Amino acid sequence: MRVLRFAAPLGAVVEGLDVRRIDDDLWAELNGLFCQHHVLVFPRQELTPEEQMAFAGRWGDLVRHPYAGLTDYPDIIELKNPGKSKDINQHWHSDMTYNSEPPKLTMLYALEVPSLGGDTAFANQALAYQALSDGLRDTLDGLHALHTAEGLAATYREDPAEAPRAEHPVARAHDETGQRALYVCRAFTRRFVGWSRKESASLLEYLFHHSVRPEFQARHAWSAGDLLMWDNRSLLHFAVHDHGDASRLIHRVQVEGVRPV
Repeated sequence: MRVLRFAAPLGAVVEGLDVRRIDDDLWAELNGLFCQHHVLVFPRQELTPEEQMAFAGRWGDLVRHPYAGLTDYPDIIELKNPGKSKDINQHWHSDMTYNSEPPKLTMLYALEVPSLGGDTAFANQALAYQALSDGLRDTLDGLHALHTAEGLAATYREDPAEAPRAEHPVARAHDETGQRALYVCRAFTRRFVGWSRKESASLLEYLFHHSVRPEFQARHAWSAGDLLMWDNRSLLHFAVHDHGDASRLIHRVQVEGVRPV
């Protein structure tokens, strides 16, 4: 097994490993690498849906999306292009922050990828938090924000009034490392708790722009057979749709997390 960093802000490629054949000691080593690098890529995998779910399940129980899932494998979301879902992830976000216990990680397995484009971009929110001034960090440390899936529900033609919502700290501590990170995103964060949307707008807009500064970012260019996992507790991500109608088929699973603190 070789571990190669692919960018300074985040990310490592783990080569020479078949994820179907790992023991508990190797899993513990992988989890340590995951907490350190935030994104792990395992190239050249050959997985069935059951094998992908089994590997993800080493990190905890799988989480089902409220509006999507394969008929035979409801824990797996199929990300397919062209199709309905191709533009849904065209924004910076952390997955399902509208849940009271959002998933701690997301795992994607690439079955088909375009010859050019279709990268996934990431932004390290621990670096974003550290780059803030002491005064602004002190302010944010005392704030919570409302996250809601109203917009997502409308996309899937569901009732926005029934969409899940939750309140989370604006700066959360990683439950394994203790590292603090920004925890807001344009997709789901609506306002600060105890503030109106108008009062929240300017500061949230600043944080949305600050959180994705280029020096916090890295991108992964997909190859078929790539298995990639990222830490929702410390990252934002963006599915870059720059590949037109070229075929792209990815299976997504997510692992249950804890309530952010």
